[in-house]
Amino acid sequence: MTDQRIVFMGTPEFAVATLNAMVHAGLEVAAVVTAPDRPAGRGRQLRASAVKQRASELGLPVLQPEKLRSPEFLTQLDRIDAALFVVVAFRMLPEVVWNRPPLGTINLHGSLLPDYRGAAPINWAVINGERTTGVTTFRIQHEIDTGDILLQEEIPIGPNETAGELHDRMMVIGGQCVVRTVRGILAGDLTSRPQEDPAQRPLRTAPKIAPPDARLVFSNNARQVHDLIRGMSPHPGASCIWTTGGEALGQFKILRSHMTERTTDAMPGTVVIENDRAFVACSDQWIEALEVQAEGKRRMATVELIRGLRTLKGIVLK
Repeated sequence: MTDQRIVFMGTPEFAVATLNAMVHAGLEVAAVVTAPDRPAGRGRQLRASAVKQRASELGLPVLQPEKLRSPEFLTQLDRIDAALFVVVAFRMLPEVVWNRPPLGTINLHGSLLPDYRGAAPINWAVINGERTTGVTTFRIQHEIDTGDILLQEEIPIGPNETAGELHDRMMVIGGQCVVRTVRGILAGDLTSRPQEDPAQRPLRTAPKIAPPDARLVFSNNARQVHDLIRGMSPHPGASCIWTTGGEALGQFKILRSHMTERTTDAMPGTVVIENDRAFVACSDQWIEALEVQAEGKRRMATVELIRGLRTLKGIVLK
């Protein structure tokens, strides 16, 4: 075994920042494991993952197993003979993989564990109006996101920050956190601690985003509506139905908003347009829609939408 060799596992753009940080820090990434190429786009041509593209640019060997338990893949891992596996935004690993390296397998998660265990920690922290979140490195064990904590770093969330903007900040901070974690493990001076016992308090969770989660409910207060919009931006987008004169005209998404201080007793979902600005009534206050996307249209500033409307009255979002 070569004491410093590392296998990195990841797939999306979020993981690329960590791979970059590890390479730039001089850590010995012996190989990269990522998802197989998948059909994408209108032509359904095979597309490599963001991690594969970056690994290829860096000249790193890439493994793309269809099945993580396959004897061929396990043999490839054994030949690499790495001391440590690092996982960022990859699929769930079987024990036969994560228990292989002598120094174990560590993971990066986009929350301050044990809160927001699950597939969408960044989105749910924003949706729930959290003022802070963070990143955690931990040792993988049987139950997902439950392993012993190595390092954590707290990150503030801006009052108007979207999940996409937070994602981009967190992936850089997370990469730096992984580098510090790996160095500590290789040096033998980093100890782990168990996660807080869930029996001590209710934990906030982060399940995969489902279509009903993205549905806007304007009978909620303005803060709840604004936070849902932020938490669902840029993808999948907080959605509702655009109606004019009682007629449904299609799905409508609000991708960026601003809370006003104007109270309202208008029916929730009522839209008022003033000086090329669109305001939507919630249960207590108006919010301003700043960026929107009508069904079949591109994302645009609200002023662009308004200038293309035939009527500016009788609009209600439901």
